[in-house]
Amino acid sequence: MKIMKKAAGAVFATLVLSMTACSGNSQGSGEASQTQGNSGNAGSDTLTVAIWDNGQKAGLDAIIADYTAATGNKAQIQVVTWDQYWSLLEAGATGGELPDVFWMHSNEAYRYMSNGILMDLTDRVSSSEKVDMDQFPEDIKNLYQHEGKVYAIPKDVDTIALWYNKTMFDEAGIPYPDDSWTWDDYYDAAVKLTKEDGSQFGTAMNPTNNQDGWMNIVYSMGGKVISDDKSSSGFDDPNTLKAMEYVDKLIKNAMPSPASMSETGNDVLFSSGKVAMLPFGSWMIAPLKENEYVTANCGVAVLPKDAQTGKRISIYNGLGWAVSAKTQNPEAAWQLVEWFGSEDGQRRQAELGVSMSAYEGVSEGWKNNTDIFDLQPYLDMRQDVVFRPYSKSTVIWENQISEDLRDAWNENVSMAEACAKITEDMNKILAEEN
Repeated sequence: MKIMKKAAGAVFATLVLSMTACSGNSQGSGEASQTQGNSGNAGSDTLTVAIWDNGQKAGLDAIIADYTAATGNKAQIQVVTWDQYWSLLEAGATGGELPDVFWMHSNEAYRYMSNGILMDLTDRVSSSEKVDMDQFPEDIKNLYQHEGKVYAIPKDVDTIALWYNKTMFDEAGIPYPDDSWTWDDYYDAAVKLTKEDGSQFGTAMNPTNNQDGWMNIVYSMGGKVISDDKSSSGFDDPNTLKAMEYVDKLIKNAMPSPASMSETGNDVLFSSGKVAMLPFGSWMIAPLKENEYVTANCGVAVLPKDAQTGKRISIYNGLGWAVSAKTQNPEAAWQLVEWFGSEDGQRRQAELGVSMSAYEGVSEGWKNNTDIFDLQPYLDMRQDVVFRPYSKSTVIWENQISEDLRDAWNENVSMAEACAKITEDMNKILAEEN
């Protein structure tokens, strides 16, 4: 299917807004690099595959090698930075060339599925002997379906766990985090680990750290970001406000300045020994296990639970493998996506350390991809999860939330005022969806 360039331009205009990486820094971290060359494959027998995380490339290359050996079809991965990735797809959607196969994300799935950009995979999935959709989580499977049709095959599952600096804990005489920890314990430790001279802080979090930051606290404390029917904001929920007031205490008493966190990046602060604790998404394993300071000093635990609700929540998400509706090699492209989505492909993805797999029961091998850290906490966090909040216009209201929260981080307004502003702004955006 094709869409008129003018219509597509209007639909995709908001893509030029700055975006947070998935998953709120959620899916595209690591040393992503811009690969030069044609984004399409017209006139070529080699499929182009676009991703945004360089840390996953080596493992995916190995899987593609298996695919090529079995089918004779060739494919080449292009790694593109998160922002450039969506610009690349925008250009392809409005008249240029799209990669044959590419990742899809919860922020953008509806927009692409509803405008003829993605190939309808429904019939191919139903007749496939390799892909069993019943083995994927309902949330992720449903995310990539629109009006009863399938537009992407689930790729992975990501969860959030707590990383901590063992050396800093030892020096402060504080026991390491474990599954008994509540968010109150987290706060108390973060304050104790913060030094008055500004050389060390207990934790860090930016307004854009949603999936890997404040959203986990909101949902563990019984709050919500968006209503279940996706019609209204959840920032007027008393439990949401309670959670964000808790975050506000951390900002004021246990974090670097907002400017420092924004300019340096929390992962850099942690991996250089400036921050003692930080929630990280499972997509961060590749760069963390390559960092000498982190490997020498740090460990992993489950996230804290709320003392009142008893909930230990990880926001989770999952990418999808999609095929361009414009591909010149539809059968080969489908066969590659089918290969990635098969039980064997998903098991290989886990064992190679690419990411936890979406396919039920094959991710145990993922925790064994490194003996440097115990990654079991990430698998344990799958026991009580909430799917990353989304709607038809996720990017728009996520950006607005970040903007409104920035005022609270900088103490221009109170956290309560920021949450009231988010409620108003978000409700206006959601009202325009229908």
